[in-house]
Order: sequence, then C-alpha cells, then structure tokens
Amino acid sequence: MADSGVAQARPAEGAEAQREESEAERADRRWNELMQEIRVAQTGVQILFGFLLSVAFTPAFGHLSHANRFIYITTVVLGATATGALIAPVPFHRIISGRNIKAQAVRWAARLIFLGLALLVATLTSALFLILRVATHDGFVPWLVGTVVAWYLACWVALPLWARHRYTTVPEKPAG
Repeated sequence: MADSGVAQARPAEGAEAQREESEAERADRRWNELMQEIRVAQTGVQILFGFLLSVAFTPAFGHLSHANRFIYITTVVLGATATGALIAPVPFHRIISGRNIKAQAVRWAARLIFLGLALLVATLTSALFLILRVATHDGFVPWLVGTVVAWYLACWVALPLWARHRYTTVPEKPAG
C-alpha cells in the first residue's frame, strides 16, 4: 500500500530472485554498483588528504599551538586511513580476481567502503574542528562542528535508514 504519487516499493526479500540473475551475475552487478558508489567518496577523500598533506609545508603551520598540531596529525592519520579503506576494494579485487570468490569480495568491499566512509566522517570532523579553532578561537566551535556532524549523520545514515524502512515492503505470501 503506497501513498499516491510515491513510487511503488520493491519487496525486501526475493527482489534479486525476480531479476533472474545467477549468483555470478549478481556478484558482478553488486561489484559494479560498489565501484560506482565509491568513485565519489574516493575522489573527495583523496583531494582532502592531498590538501591536508600540503598544510605542513606552509609558513602558518609553524605557528600552530601544540593542541592544534595534535589535531592536525590526528586529521592526517584519519585521512590516510579513510583513503586506504576506500581504495582497498581495488587491490582486493585485483588479488582475488579469477578465484571464483567475487560474492565474498563484494561483501568485503562493502565493509571496507563502510569503514572508509566512517573514517571520512571522522576526517571531515577533525579537519573542520581544526580549521574553525584556528580561524575563530571561539568557544562555539565544538557546537558548530557537532551540528555539522549531526548533518552528516542525518544525510548519510538517518535518511537512508528512514527510506529503507519507509519504502521497503515484505513480499506478500501466496494465498492458500
């Protein structure tokens, strides 16, 4: 039962069976979908990481307080780990290619991407915190950063979970 004007919800279970695809075709499709999804995150995290690496070579870096240097180092390490996790599915696939374990590779790649996105949120949070601390020296910075993190969580977690709950239906059981 869908609201008028709202697209019909797909069944949660059995939807992939309705595609009439083999396990290998399903694994290929899921792999391609994952690769499309991480292209955006990989590009963003790589640009951010490159920027973070360059900061240490600017004249202003020498004037950072001990606390701000610690935040900077934490941010760089978070950026490095996010970059590693988001790039990891590519070498993973290269190493296991031809071994008939693509379905397992898809599961591991999805986990790595999820981890990479969590690390990306931490990197963005840390970078924003550092930049606002240096730019304003004001007590409202943690509150502002907390609001931005809440926004990330709303967009990246709450909205997809709400949509999944709202628009996913359980398949009807045949009468009889």
